[in-house]
Amino acid sequence: MNDAKCLPLVGKVAIVTGAATGMGEAIARTLAARGASIAICDIDTEGATRVVRAIEEEGDNSASWETDVSDGEVVHRVAAEVKRRFGVVQILVNNAGILYPTRFEDISDEEWHRTLGVNLTGAFHFCRAVYPEMKKTGWGRIVNISSSAGRSTSDLGGVHYTVSKAGLLGLTRHLAKEAGPEVTVNAVCPGIIDTGMAARFGTPERIEAIRRHLPLKRIGAPQDVANLVAFLASDDAAYITGESIEIDGGELMI
Repeated sequence: MNDAKCLPLVGKVAIVTGAATGMGEAIARTLAARGASIAICDIDTEGATRVVRAIEEEGDNSASWETDVSDGEVVHRVAAEVKRRFGVVQILVNNAGILYPTRFEDISDEEWHRTLGVNLTGAFHFCRAVYPEMKKTGWGRIVNISSSAGRSTSDLGGVHYTVSKAGLLGLTRHLAKEAGPEVTVNAVCPGIIDTGMAARFGTPERIEAIRRHLPLKRIGAPQDVANLVAFLASDDAAYITGESIEIDGGELMI
């Protein structure tokens, strides 16, 4: 497994936010399996510690930091600590996200700001913290985990979720325009994925209805998303930037 073809990300340092469970966990473990050192940044310290342990059991490098991504000072401090531990961050995956199913007329100011603070401003905070050194060193990959909701509307979340994920697409496009040629910036837009979030907010009947509607007739797995992110983080995706890539089983083409 020391062959560079088997470990295309060997020597790279990656931050994955929201990696204590679900898609973030799958992304972190997949990037680690491809050779990257993984910094898990999540407010869920227990889950993050579990994922770090699992990565280390595979012989790969990882550590975790308790991180509220909506707090810019915390993000700045964590990014500096990651650099001291592993070196310059070359891969950033902004995966941290929250979802509330609240109807429009019932959304409080607090819930609105919290949703955008985590889902959109958190990505801005981490981009701001690591992008300058990516640019300076001449190589970087930023992958923002948006949603099919960013291109349409959310099946499970409220309008604040949809707005936050649409905002991530704007952040992706504009930063990509400024970042080239050293840094690529792309967004991944999952449809419904088999995660704890989907299970909490979608009834079995609703999820089954979505599954039947999809051309591929299955709900996406976290590993499906992780494989796409790993590709975008690699040299194989060097000519892809500013894109928002759907991974939704064909949902939005219908």
